Amino acid sequence: MGAVYVLTLRQLSGRGRLAIMAVLAALPVLITLVVMRGNRAPPVGEYEDGILGGMLVGSIVPLIVLALAAPAFANEVEDKTLANLFLAPLQRWKIAVPKLLAVLTLAVPFIGASAALTAHLAYVADATATLSVVAAALIAVAVYAAVFLFLGLVTTQAIGVGLLYIVVWEGLFAGFVAGVRLLSIRYNSMALLHGLDARRFDASGQPSMLVASLASLVVFSVFVWLTVRRLRRMDIP
Repeated sequence: MGAVYVLTLRQLSGRGRLAIMAVLAALPVLITLVVMRGNRAPPVGEYEDGILGGMLVGSIVPLIVLALAAPAFANEVEDKTLANLFLAPLQRWKIAVPKLLAVLTLAVPFIGASAALTAHLAYVADATATLSVVAAALIAVAVYAAVFLFLGLVTTQAIGVGLLYIVVWEGLFAGFVAGVRLLSIRYNSMALLHGLDARRFDASGQPSMLVASLASLVVFSVFVWLTVRRLRRMDIP
């Protein structure tokens, strides 16, 4: 497992990819600086919807995770090098789990730092609010990673399909159809944010913290299971 983890880290930690991730992670921080230094700071609810929900959790987090998780398997499937892993006496979950951990290892520092700095600036160093934003963002990282890792295993067009998912499902469909928000990673993460700090964030109209936690856990577990199942059943030339 350790060898798969280290190999995946090396494959995904190219300078170009890391530079793009750093730029994306810096955007919410820079925009928050501009907003907070303006003549009129936005209302709390407007800031949550626009910067935390729309930009950080709804765009930056999935884009960074997609850039890491989709190629973790997709590149090896396309290059037909996945067969090398299948030749090793490893159970299939011992291939999937190290790759997932490698994605999280690279994504968490960028997202964690971005969320922490953004919340620190927006909520004037309120520790509880900052920790709540960071926790919600990192939970979103884990769930998105499980989804996009599976996506990279079933199609070599995972980046394109993932972008469609981010724009159509998370950005449009879940934003306008309230009944499907329980299946939205973005909205479940924001519900967790509200539940973690009800003092600062208005939880009215949000799923309960228990419901959002269970929904996130179910989505994460299902896609990890689907990835392992796919590895067990796919034919590698």
